[in-house]
Amino acid sequence: MQISVGIVEDHAAFRQSLVFLISSFSEYKVEWAFASAEEALKNPTVTDVLLLDINLPNLSGIDAIPLFNERFPGQKIMMLTIQEDEDSILKAIRNGADGYILKKTSPPKILEAIQQVYEGGAALTPMVAKQILKLFKPVKVTGDTQFDLTPRENEILNLIVQGIANSAIADKLFISLQTVRNHIKKIYEKLQVHSKAQAVAKVLKNKIG
Repeated sequence: MQISVGIVEDHAAFRQSLVFLISSFSEYKVEWAFASAEEALKNPTVTDVLLLDINLPNLSGIDAIPLFNERFPGQKIMMLTIQEDEDSILKAIRNGADGYILKKTSPPKILEAIQQVYEGGAALTPMVAKQILKLFKPVKVTGDTQFDLTPRENEILNLIVQGIANSAIADKLFISLQTVRNHIKKIYEKLQVHSKAQAVAKVLKNKIG
């Protein structure tokens, strides 16, 4: 099964290079590529993953995230941008982005990030993960903890924030992949979210204010 991809990128040469890269592999298919968020929002074709730039003409990528989520609720959104400042990263995640990587990321890593976001992961380049960790304050597990997370759930949540895949979490904690999935399901229930990106956003919102 192919992963269908949409691209919103105003730089023509970079947009074309993305189309060429992604289309070169049978596992992926570029459904469309536009220079603005407005054009993409008018497009009726739903994709599995949207690659979204931040610096766009008129409507910015960050401001467009909620609009894309409303119009295409099942679509995953991954920011692909040059912006590496804390403010842009935090706003994108809070607005509902499922991943955040930089344009200087190598082509293989971009494809890997698309796959990771498609599978429900929170794709983050190491630098972005590091920026988020500076903002992230671990949940204190006490009797009156706001989210009532167990120590293990708190540990897994911290690893999720770092953008670590479920299989890697299982290896790191010496537990089965199914056990990791069970813990994540409980974390989602307690945080009242439905994805890893929403979990990160919920924690950042409640711990940073």
